[in-house]
Amino acid sequence: MRGRAPLRAIPASSSPLRLILLLALGHASFGGARLAISLQALQLHATPVMVGLLMSLLMLVPTFVAVPVGRWVDRTGWVMPTGLGLAGLVAGECVAAALPSLVGLGIASLLVGTAFTFAHVAVNNAIGHLAGAAGRTRAFGLMAVGFSLSALAGPMIAGVAIDAVGFRLAFALLALIPVGCSALLWRAPIVVRAAVEPSSGQPSRGVADLLRLPPLRAVLVVSAMVSAGWDLFTFLVPLHGARSGLSATAIGIVAGGFGVGSAVVRVALPWIMRRVPEWRLIGSALVLAGIGYFAFPFCTTVGTMLPLAVALGAVLGCGQPVVMSLLHVTAPPERTGEAVGLRAAITSLGQTLLPLAFGAFGTAVGMLPLFWAAAALLGFGGGYAARRRSVH
Repeated sequence: MRGRAPLRAIPASSSPLRLILLLALGHASFGGARLAISLQALQLHATPVMVGLLMSLLMLVPTFVAVPVGRWVDRTGWVMPTGLGLAGLVAGECVAAALPSLVGLGIASLLVGTAFTFAHVAVNNAIGHLAGAAGRTRAFGLMAVGFSLSALAGPMIAGVAIDAVGFRLAFALLALIPVGCSALLWRAPIVVRAAVEPSSGQPSRGVADLLRLPPLRAVLVVSAMVSAGWDLFTFLVPLHGARSGLSATAIGIVAGGFGVGSAVVRVALPWIMRRVPEWRLIGSALVLAGIGYFAFPFCTTVGTMLPLAVALGAVLGCGQPVVMSLLHVTAPPERTGEAVGLRAAITSLGQTLLPLAFGAFGTAVGMLPLFWAAAALLGFGGGYAARRRSVH
């Protein structure tokens, strides 16, 4: 059996900027669809637990396919999985436009979430290899800024379009974004596998081998916490905003404020990381996010929600670039795609279970304990990161 060598970039095509733009546009479409699905479900008189179920369906299939997608990317490169992901985004948003019902929204959630996972795993892995060790932190910082801007643009586009032209045309407009950004696949930077040396008796390896690596395992745990903080915001804000009487445009503005906060802090992140150790930065961010969630249910107007949303975006925005850089450092070099897929599977599992649990919890006890449960979860994550820092 022949050993597999790590993926490496072709030097002449080493700039990841096109990949970052492509992923940001795809994320804008995904984020806008996620907000539009939850708002249309509320218009159809769905309960919080039903909205939670729809948000869970977004990440149900990715929980099971993200690791195989990562292995596929390790074998064949990123272009084909990305193209399939963009096509799936278009299909899911077209289903939502054509079938304005809870069943149609459920199908759209499955398609949109699965499709974006294909593109997310593939492009993340390619960015890490194309940037190389020297440029990886900067590249993931730029990617995070792109995600922040798309987190601002996607919900705002969706909210304004819903109020202006209705849900059907809003979904159709969101579907045009991945159609347009598919042009970025033309003559895109590629990643190839280096020549390999034969190896004999190499056993087949699975996810358990990656989880046995303590540094990688710690990164995956903290990554799940950061992702939970980010995704609970997108789930809780539409519910809280609708119950507070805000319009779709106002809710989109609040959600966009979260993106503004994360974009601002990510521009300054290289300066911050030179002065604050990685684990201290992540731990502090999670604790501050927990404080923000504790305070959020007391905010019932745009004027009070928006500043807190910006602050939450700023503290949680520190996490993703640090996590992605650490992931490429702690994973075996020939299995980075699989490690990125494993991270996506773990965060997808959280995105599947948390909306269901929090939706049922919110239906039973109301919004105030719901936000406080989120605060407790993030506080636990901050404590875990602080203990990890104390070990190293």
